[in-house]
Amino acid sequence: MNKLLTIAAAAAMTGGIAAASSTAMAQEFPSKTIEVVTHAGAGGGTDMTTRMMMLRARRVLDNDMVVVNKRGGGGATAMDYYLTQEADGHSILTFTIGHSTTIALGKTDMGLEDVRPIARGTDDPQILMVACGNFDSAQDFVDVQKDEPLTYGTTHLGGIDDVSAFMFARRGDLATPNVVPFEGGGELATQLVAGAVDVAVLNLAEATSQIDAGDICPIVVMAPERMSGLPDVATAQELGIDANFSTVRGFVVHADTPDDVAAEIEEGLLEAMNHGAYQAFLTSVGLDATSVAGSDVWGNQLTSMQADMDSALRELGFIN
Repeated sequence: MNKLLTIAAAAAMTGGIAAASSTAMAQEFPSKTIEVVTHAGAGGGTDMTTRMMMLRARRVLDNDMVVVNKRGGGGATAMDYYLTQEADGHSILTFTIGHSTTIALGKTDMGLEDVRPIARGTDDPQILMVACGNFDSAQDFVDVQKDEPLTYGTTHLGGIDDVSAFMFARRGDLATPNVVPFEGGGELATQLVAGAVDVAVLNLAEATSQIDAGDICPIVVMAPERMSGLPDVATAQELGIDANFSTVRGFVVHADTPDDVAAEIEEGLLEAMNHGAYQAFLTSVGLDATSVAGSDVWGNQLTSMQADMDSALRELGFIN
């Protein structure tokens, strides 16, 4: 009898050790290549932000990371693909203001409740730019539009650029702008200098060379506070216009990703983006260290960004 009890006890102990070992293996992270899913093509701002983050993050996490580009549908293709991936931390989604637009328009199965914030990589305010010499001041720029509309150039329709233009006019009680879309920021900057449009909705990096040459002048930053790289440019808020829109890029994982895994990813990404290499990238596109933020700040911004986009698109008639 004692022998049988001894065997049973040994078996139970062995089974317990095996179960504990199995649990440990199941919770091991990372245990395979981490995919970072983006909606942007190679070379774009979102793709560059993602790759610059990964430059150090793969070293910090001591694991291989690869970009998976899923283009189409204003981010819907990437978002719907991401929903099919396991919630084990081995798949990260690069999330932008464009994704908030796509969610608001109901073009994806994803909702904000399906993801949890990890870290923000860039916070790049929309800037209204004009050909230098066309307006005496930001206030003059606003006053001109009280009676006559200006022609705004954008790089999207139904996205952050034209929403920014329309909401600036709507909330400033200005004439509704005429919006002309272009293929990209480079073309738009060129056409602004050529006089094809009166105003261009751009990010700082998209017109750096023309700004340095004195051809293009940023005239209004659509943010609550002035940009460190443009200390002399007024904000929409200073002009009494509540229109704050930014091209933000950050990282999220599945909502039900284990807490310890999410925490490890956040710690790794923040360490990577606070490294000199990533900080130099931010400087090169006219941003600074304040772009990088953890899950608390990023999560609050995601919530407010989604609410603002829902409200703006509804106000503009894109949503019934």
